[in-house]
Amino acid sequence: MSTLVPPLFAGLVDDASLLPPGIIGFAEARAAHTKHRGSWYSGLIGALLVPASLANPDLTLTGLTVGVINDTAIGHLPAVVAKLRAAGAEVGRVEAAVARRGEDPQPGLVALEALAAEAPDLDVYAEIPLSWGLLAGLDTVTAQRARGLRIAPKFRVGGLAAELFPTPVELAAVICACRDRDLPFKLAAGLRHALRHTDPETGFTHHGFLNVLVATVAASDGAEVTDVAEALAATHPVPLVEPARARRDEPRPLWAGFGTANILEPLTELIRLGLINGGYE
Repeated sequence: MSTLVPPLFAGLVDDASLLPPGIIGFAEARAAHTKHRGSWYSGLIGALLVPASLANPDLTLTGLTVGVINDTAIGHLPAVVAKLRAAGAEVGRVEAAVARRGEDPQPGLVALEALAAEAPDLDVYAEIPLSWGLLAGLDTVTAQRARGLRIAPKFRVGGLAAELFPTPVELAAVICACRDRDLPFKLAAGLRHALRHTDPETGFTHHGFLNVLVATVAASDGAEVTDVAEALAATHPVPLVEPARARRDEPRPLWAGFGTANILEPLTELIRLGLINGGYE
């Protein structure tokens, strides 16, 4: 890991260039990811996220750390992992939605439990909708982890409709619920920029990844939902940069990270905010 990326940001950003709405081909994505992994900022980079539907033993993945994003059926995941490993990939993680919004997540969690039991070397992330059944789902994941399974929740915090963007209070409640259960979590969608902002084209207000980071640190320190929500709602860097700078040399609590199709965007913003030094000691 590069010593130029502080521990707080280690592995924060997965490479989602192969996921929608990405339009590049596999060879281009592999080449770009390999370049990132060989750069001074390699410590920021997590896995290359590969859709399950692209799994093919004829791919060349030797030396790449891969996370599988399920876009088929949960039952197909063991075969998908086997194909990617046959292609030389180091597959350490799978991520799969367990229900659609409004559906009961429990059957999907049971299916993922079976996968986690069969593949104890994998980290399994269960994407649980931020709707009915969420807290019961988190309780189920907590029980699964208590049995020694490497399973954790994942949440989608953006999308193509306004209702897919939780409010700061709603997301704060989820973060605190994970804190109370000692659950690491991942986030997906909508975290393109460091600060909370409104997209001028869609009118949707997106969460900022720096907001989430500072909010999660506050939650891990015992902050209440209102204080966590305040960090999530900030649209100016001042209340966020100093708390992040103060914790740069400590491991990031709870939040495993997020994916983006353009690794250089979050990197550039962290440099601009003075939180990463831009390749210089």
